[in-house]
Amino acid sequence: MASPTRTAALALLTAVLQSRRPLEEALDGLPPMPPRDRAAGHRIAATVLRRMGSLDAVLEPWLKREPPPEVRNTLRIGAAELLLLGTPPHAAVSDCVALVPRPFAGLVNAVLRRVSEAGVAALEGLDAPRPDTPSWLWTAWHATHGTAVRAIALAHAQEAALDLSLKPGATLEGAIMLPNGTARMPAGTRITEIPGFAEGRFWAQDAAAALPVRLLAPQPGERVLDLCAAPGGKTAQLAAAGAQVVAVERGRKRAERLHENLTRLGLPADIVIADALRWDPGTQFDAVLLDAPCTATGTIRRHPDVVHLKKLQDVERQAEQQRALLAAARRWVRPGGRLVFATCSLQGEEGEAHFPDGLDPIRPEEVPGLEGAITPQGALRTRPDMWAEQGGMDGFFIARQMF
Repeated sequence: MASPTRTAALALLTAVLQSRRPLEEALDGLPPMPPRDRAAGHRIAATVLRRMGSLDAVLEPWLKREPPPEVRNTLRIGAAELLLLGTPPHAAVSDCVALVPRPFAGLVNAVLRRVSEAGVAALEGLDAPRPDTPSWLWTAWHATHGTAVRAIALAHAQEAALDLSLKPGATLEGAIMLPNGTARMPAGTRITEIPGFAEGRFWAQDAAAALPVRLLAPQPGERVLDLCAAPGGKTAQLAAAGAQVVAVERGRKRAERLHENLTRLGLPADIVIADALRWDPGTQFDAVLLDAPCTATGTIRRHPDVVHLKKLQDVERQAEQQRALLAAARRWVRPGGRLVFATCSLQGEEGEAHFPDGLDPIRPEEVPGLEGAITPQGALRTRPDMWAEQGGMDGFFIARQMF
């Protein structure tokens, strides 16, 4: 029988590639198993999703015809373990053989033994960023980011570190402190095992994701509206700064998660379950934060399934929704107030296209270490290849307007 780890990895890949379900959703749907097997299965599946184009290129010479999806995914698992994860050949090959129906056992055994014999040299002749990046994304990123497209694609091949935002006064032993105040732990760190988690001293939040609230600069006592608020990292930042927060989230389950996260942290917010496009607060706010729904292509380091789930048509659909949300958000800012708009997308249509002018320019001293990420229009555009020596960051677009 195949190990629980590889069985989980195959189930996750099937969910993403055949059923088109997000990886994290599929992970939640796995049957009960030891946390170690669950985490290892997730790591294998995520590695395959990050490097699938390269892995398929390595497998191609030894496949005379296209195998069934279950077999193809099993071969990808075996190749990833052999070439990228350092798994001993006997374990990777024998377990993958046990994963597939008997008629395909010989094929899997033969192909993976060939891959094992070739070793990592099989990857050396490949221009990995290209096969691992869909053509439509490469073209779009080149249009928005120019020659940085290659560095972006290379950054996506690396597993992201665990970034944490700390409550005021909290410290975290063993963390690297980034210039924006984010505490960074090594990739693979389990947040629930870090001392202080249960006490609510910190929450998971990528370094780039922490920037929109910092640029909104909430003040104690200010009334702040947080739109599309779940899972709550930015809501927590606002509340920790002393703002009176109204957090709006459309999905009931996402709103429940937001409530759970704030409860653990001991931070207050008025949570409203409503569609922001139809909701009327009946008042205006000192500041509004719109972290708009997007294609999330800036989070591929953390969510490698995005590459396989999103399509070109998704970009314009999301951009249209963002335009509508922006129009609503602007109505709710009081005269003299401010708005910050953010998306975790690398697509220009979901960022720069919304703000050809009219911004309150972001100043270099507001973003230490990211001065070069300020656009000519005065917005902030982070990319996964930025802060590369410290482990990179998510891709975000952030713009600020004054009213």
